[in-house]
Amino acid sequence: MKKSRIISLLAATVFAPFMLAAAPVDSRISAVTVYTDRAVVTRTATVNLTGGVAELVFANLPQTLNEQSLQVSGKGTAQALILDVSAKKTYVDFTPNARVKELEDQLRTLGKQVREIDDQGNVLQAQGVMLDRMEAALFAPPTKDVPRPELEQFTSALTYLTEQKSRLTTTRATLDEQREVVQNQINTVQRQLNELRGAGGKSYKTVTVRVSAEQAGNLQVSLSYTVPGATWSPNYDARVLSADRAVELGYFGLVRQNTGEDWQDVALTLSTARPGLGGAAPDLGVWNLDVFVPRPAPVAYDARQERAKNMAMPMVAGAMSREADQAMELKDAGMAAATIEAGATSASFKITVASSIPSDNSPQKVPITSARLNVQSEYNTTPKLLANAYLTSRVYNNTEFPLLAGGMNVFLDGTFVATSRMHTVMPGERFELALGADEGISVKHQRIQKFAEETGVFSKDHRLTYEYLITIQNNKRTSERVIVNDQVPVSRNEKIVVKVLAPAEKDVKPDAEGKLKWTLDLKPGEKRELTVKFTIDYPMDVNISGLE
Repeated sequence: MKKSRIISLLAATVFAPFMLAAAPVDSRISAVTVYTDRAVVTRTATVNLTGGVAELVFANLPQTLNEQSLQVSGKGTAQALILDVSAKKTYVDFTPNARVKELEDQLRTLGKQVREIDDQGNVLQAQGVMLDRMEAALFAPPTKDVPRPELEQFTSALTYLTEQKSRLTTTRATLDEQREVVQNQINTVQRQLNELRGAGGKSYKTVTVRVSAEQAGNLQVSLSYTVPGATWSPNYDARVLSADRAVELGYFGLVRQNTGEDWQDVALTLSTARPGLGGAAPDLGVWNLDVFVPRPAPVAYDARQERAKNMAMPMVAGAMSREADQAMELKDAGMAAATIEAGATSASFKITVASSIPSDNSPQKVPITSARLNVQSEYNTTPKLLANAYLTSRVYNNTEFPLLAGGMNVFLDGTFVATSRMHTVMPGERFELALGADEGISVKHQRIQKFAEETGVFSKDHRLTYEYLITIQNNKRTSERVIVNDQVPVSRNEKIVVKVLAPAEKDVKPDAEGKLKWTLDLKPGEKRELTVKFTIDYPMDVNISGLE
């Protein structure tokens, strides 16, 4: 007996460093990379290892977590070896997502309020039935057993019935209003809950990391995983300063997420990579044609035979590789509000300030950068259609940032003028901002004459002469460029001859579609008049379509 105790003690002493110790870790989300359809979340935790093999348990992670995307790295004073990482789903009788649970609690409370209102309505309905019976008895013909009531009794009973029925009507109306208010609240909470419930559910995932340490020490562990339910899109504020011939462009990212976890004070990165599309263009197979031969019915397949997984991934701490979409070489470039990492096929914006994004799918606006860009402004007008001059600014992207396609709010000298959309503009490219009509450039278009006459000596032909006057005046204090657009008709038949009398061809020549275009540089207060004049000749026996 004594000998066996000694052997047990020796075994415990020899194998103690290798005995498994499960240790739930206290981790926090430290960094998030958001793509257009998902996010890579990085959790960090610092643990103290006593030596031997230990299990580090990351609990209450989103059940939508992609197990194939798990990555683990670590560094510290302990000489640690990461043995493997595994994940399992845990079902619970509560909602792990705190925000979803809060909404579910609100929904239950509102449901109780509806039931209380319905109970009060049922009581009122019963009271109404009783009052109807009392009223029927009051007006019923007298009988031998029930004589006619005295006038005072009849009046008192009638007054009571009237007051009670009026009270019931008022109370019913109040209950209907309360029911409508509560129902609207239920609908609002239900919509929010429907958006979030996919990430909440009644389950979560637990990730277990097995590590082996030769000696006691600390280890800072980083666990990364991919989750759906996150997205971001570019958004811009373009503030045009007309006097300075410049635009102040604010570049933002609108981030939404309902992954089941709130991101509090995290290092946020917005990436333009699209990992869902894969790394290469799809390969065409062979397009075969053959005689159709009916195939036998498929045999039932047992999917349980293919469910075995091998999650063992022994490696040294910190040696795990990144995802394929993050494996590209990135070049750092310092920016005012963010750092851009540009690769061969994508770019990433590292937000320099810590960001907080709640898991409620609400849009959160985070700054990427701001820049002051020079502009070339000009006005465009088509007086024949609309006597207004529209300001357009041509902007040169002199930053190192690609301006991705997204919504844009446009302001002119501090006044909101339009909601527009930015197309993708790479560094060094130009784009235009449409700033709307400006009354500072006055435009007039009028027809001076329309004259009909007959020509020819032996064969009579018709001739129509049209003359228009376009007046452009710069009422601004600065010189401005105005692009004026007009047109002359184009003949589609050899019997119809159009001859342009004004403007002279050396000044403005119509294109193949008959369009005229003037570029005017107007000084402050300058007025220019443009004449458009042409004749149309055609035989008397021809009817022309398209005449004004």
